[in-house]
Amino acid sequence: MKALCWHGKKDIRYDTVPDPRIEQPGDAIVKVSACAICGSDLHLFDGFIPGMQAGDIMGHEFMGEVVEAGPDTRDLKVGDRVVVPFTIACGACEQCRRGNYSVCERTNRNKELAEKVFGHSTAGLFGYTHLTGGYAGGQAEYVRVPHADTTHIKVPTGLADEQVLFLGDILPTGWQAAAQCDIQPTDTVAIWGAGPVGLMAMRSAQLQGARQVVVIDHIPERLAMVAQAGATPIDFDQESVVDRLRDLTGGKGPEKCIDAVGLESHAARSLDAMYDRAKQAMMLESDRPHVLREMIYVCRPAGVLSIPGVYGGLIDKIPFGASMNKGLTWRMGQTHVQRWSQALLELIAEGRIDPSFVITHSEALEDGPDMYEIFRDKEDGCVKVVLKP
Repeated sequence: MKALCWHGKKDIRYDTVPDPRIEQPGDAIVKVSACAICGSDLHLFDGFIPGMQAGDIMGHEFMGEVVEAGPDTRDLKVGDRVVVPFTIACGACEQCRRGNYSVCERTNRNKELAEKVFGHSTAGLFGYTHLTGGYAGGQAEYVRVPHADTTHIKVPTGLADEQVLFLGDILPTGWQAAAQCDIQPTDTVAIWGAGPVGLMAMRSAQLQGARQVVVIDHIPERLAMVAQAGATPIDFDQESVVDRLRDLTGGKGPEKCIDAVGLESHAARSLDAMYDRAKQAMMLESDRPHVLREMIYVCRPAGVLSIPGVYGGLIDKIPFGASMNKGLTWRMGQTHVQRWSQALLELIAEGRIDPSFVITHSEALEDGPDMYEIFRDKEDGCVKVVLKP
């Protein structure tokens, strides 16, 4: 089959690779009908996340049709149309029973390696380094889905791929980011980053009842989407984020702040952003935490910082004293996709949210290597890329 494979920093290739096969009785094989490039794929493309090996298949946001099901699968049959969550969940361990699917205790087959790096293992993740199990990703014609009974979302008839594809990652990620804020009707929610996750967090915060949603970015096409959705855009290249947020909140700051950027944050005129790039170049810091610093500074006392943006290693110069003295609550983590999937599927079916609004490019899988560069460089108005095998 054909797949997009990682061969090193900024080197994604359209390769011929072996077809996946059933390896465990609970596996299923899915023929991919649509997949997407995610912002966290760019962290692998740019070489910021360790644990990749040459030839690894990329991608963790995909859907398709079941073409083979192992003998122990009970909830799937050949012909079922499914979205596959990026979090591989056993459904039976203590964390899964509590709904904490992204830290499933059983699905990371490189658990010992992850424990050395993180202290405890995360769940297995599709297409996301050998620290999370080394599972082949979904930017391919076919994918093996382990623990398939608890690692799928069945798609009802009448919904297009583009409407439901993002149930596998960015929609529940944005929803969880907002849910972690415990949004109240009087709240202002500020979101850093108007990429796909930030835009989903924006719609989620609106649906969860925020009085005012503000989104910070500097890409015109993204800011236009923010304004079109009825949120307030801030262009950080044109105005002070701190001053503008104070103006919008009567000088008090937003109650809830969401970091939808993660480890590659930047600000062209910021001294701390230049500091981060210098330390990164000298391998003294792995991640750039400009957004975290700004959120801590601007958030209203007793507020909440929600962090869906991916961080992979070490950060520096975090004003933790300010966070402690302001009484801020931090909530973060990979997304517990299966916790939110059915409720979000109902919202889509009811027409209350259509996640396809973020799609700007739909291309063939073979065009994936070029689309990685276009997506990373935000060329041609690119916000979200869908690929079709």
